[in-house]
Amino acid sequence: MNFSVDNPLSRRMAVLAQRVSEMREHDFYFYNQPIQEVLGGSKVIVNGREMGMYASYSYLGLVGHPRINAAAKRAIDRYGTGTHGVRTLAGSLGIHTELEETISEFKHAEAAITYTSGYVTNLTVISTLMSRGDYVLSDKLNHASIVDGCMMSGAEFRRFKHNDMQDLENRLQQIPSDVTKLVIADAVFSMDGDIIDLPNMVALCRKYGAYLMMDEAHSVGVLGKTGRGIEEYYDMWGSVDIKMGTLSKTIPSVGGYVAGKKELIEYLRHGSRAYIFSAALAPGQAAAANEAFKVILDEPWRLEKLNQNTVQFINGLKGMGFDTMLTETAIVPVLCGADERAYALTQTCQRNDVFVLPVVSPAVPEGQSRLRATVLASHETSEIQRAMDVIGAAGKEIGII
Repeated sequence: MNFSVDNPLSRRMAVLAQRVSEMREHDFYFYNQPIQEVLGGSKVIVNGREMGMYASYSYLGLVGHPRINAAAKRAIDRYGTGTHGVRTLAGSLGIHTELEETISEFKHAEAAITYTSGYVTNLTVISTLMSRGDYVLSDKLNHASIVDGCMMSGAEFRRFKHNDMQDLENRLQQIPSDVTKLVIADAVFSMDGDIIDLPNMVALCRKYGAYLMMDEAHSVGVLGKTGRGIEEYYDMWGSVDIKMGTLSKTIPSVGGYVAGKKELIEYLRHGSRAYIFSAALAPGQAAAANEAFKVILDEPWRLEKLNQNTVQFINGLKGMGFDTMLTETAIVPVLCGADERAYALTQTCQRNDVFVLPVVSPAVPEGQSRLRATVLASHETSEIQRAMDVIGAAGKEIGII
């Protein structure tokens, strides 16, 4: 088919292509840059230059950890580089079972199931559990994979205002009492860095008979005394029915998981299409994830250092006059306003060897474009100070502060 023919699809493609072209003309296109090498977790080589990494999700700095690398290599030597089918048939390996047992213990759950990506996990779990006639209530700022899973399920889909428990209760009051209800929220919000009000959300779910699902992509390894996530952070073990997380952020691998009651996991193992019809996690990735959960518990200094670095980064940027919104975590939005300001700030930072990236509309509302900066346990205090100095000088030059 000729995509140059004038029709709605070709026009949509042309609009997006024009936007990308204009960004490239102004040297404002920063996406899809190949990282040539990772140096110790906190530095990278990009375009032949060494840069401090402030756009990574490896919050505890576990990328390249020798124990994790060794575990992956052993699994490849034992099983090869890939599976040869879906888990239900010939694709299940011992390392898959071991990983799921490790996750269930780490999350204080009865059982766990793994999938090949975090996005797929939300998509398949929500659409498997919920159906027509059911109701799903989702925080307005939830990840796109949650939104897509809700829409795919066919359930009645309602959004409530971000972290607004009064609005959530208003929505719950509008739903018939005799239907299945599911409330879903990110534990830590990926663009804002703030934390969900779990105690009040749990109270509302119990009051109105709703199941509760938490997406812990950005809270595992970040929240709680030992990094186990949102339930540990609030000391509310057992309060979340469906504990979802990824294996590609703090955990330096790829994939997603759900932990919970045995009957929930058994249902997903035999009813979710992404489990039944997708090839299993590669052995090396499963082994890497398995070892990473153990490293988190064995090296508690990483979480302590992350918390120290987070305080330094947030307080330092606020002290310079930047708006970091309501973040309490290693995700630190640096509000810029217009898209062009976010691009300009990114450009100056990268030219001064601080690797950050902009988030612009429609990923965030117009007028709320930002740097989505992150700090890691592997950053040294002096490195963070230099990054803040670069961001601060650029912010003054552009007129953000």
